[in-house]
Amino acid sequence: MTEKVKPYKDSELGKKEQVAKMFDTISNEYDGLNRVISFGIDVSWRKKVVEIIGKTNPETILDIATGTGDLAINLSKTNASKIIGLDISEGMLSVGRKKIEKLQLNSKIEMVFGDSENIPFENNFFDAITVAFGVRNFENLDKGLAEIFRVLKPGGTFVVLETSIPTKTPFKQGYNFYSKQILPIIGKLFSKDKVAYKYLSDSAASFPYGNAFNNILQKNGFIAIECKPQTFGVASIYVAKK
Repeated sequence: MTEKVKPYKDSELGKKEQVAKMFDTISNEYDGLNRVISFGIDVSWRKKVVEIIGKTNPETILDIATGTGDLAINLSKTNASKIIGLDISEGMLSVGRKKIEKLQLNSKIEMVFGDSENIPFENNFFDAITVAFGVRNFENLDKGLAEIFRVLKPGGTFVVLETSIPTKTPFKQGYNFYSKQILPIIGKLFSKDKVAYKYLSDSAASFPYGNAFNNILQKNGFIAIECKPQTFGVASIYVAKK
C-alpha cells in the first residue's frame, strides 16, 4: 500500500478534497509552470502516449485526471470520435474548456467533472483510457484502478504516464536534488499555493513505480503489462490491456 501523501497536512479534508482544492488554486498558472518545471520534456512523453493509443484505433477515449486537457487535446490526433476528459477540479476543467474551444475541438472533446473512484459511465464503455500524472493523486489507488478496469472494454488499452525515480547514478542523485530542493523553491516563488509543488514532489517520491506499479495493475485484473521508462527514468509509461 502506498503512503497517503496529502497537500495540506493541517487540513481535516480527505486527500481527494485537498487535491481538488489545490488544483483549483493553481489552475491558471499550471500549464506555464509545468512547462518550466519539466523543461518541456513532458510534451514529448504525451506524444508517445498518443502514438501508443493511436495504434489501437479507438473510437472512444477517457482521459482521467485530465487537468487542463493537454493529453485529451493531443489524443484528438487519433481517429477517436469521442474523447472525455475527467477531473475533480472545476478550475482545471475551466481552463481546459477554453483551450478546447479555441482549438474548435468542442465536438470531439468533452470535459466532465467527475471522480476516478466513481466514474460516471457504464461498464465496458471505452476503447482506451489514459491517465497522465494523475494516478498518484488517487485517494484510493486500488479503487480507482478497479473503476478504470470496469469502464474499459475487453481488449481495451490502458496507458499511464507517471513520474518515477531514476535508479542509475548520477541521474538518481540529480533527480533527488532537483525534486526535493529546486522544485519546492520554484513553487514558492511562482505559485499562488506555496505547498502545491512540494506536494507534487512528495507524492511522486512516495508513489510505487516500475515493477511495483506493474504488480498493482496485475492485481487489479490488467494483463499484457509493459513499463517503458522515459528520460533516464524520471517518468514511466505503463501500457496494459483488459
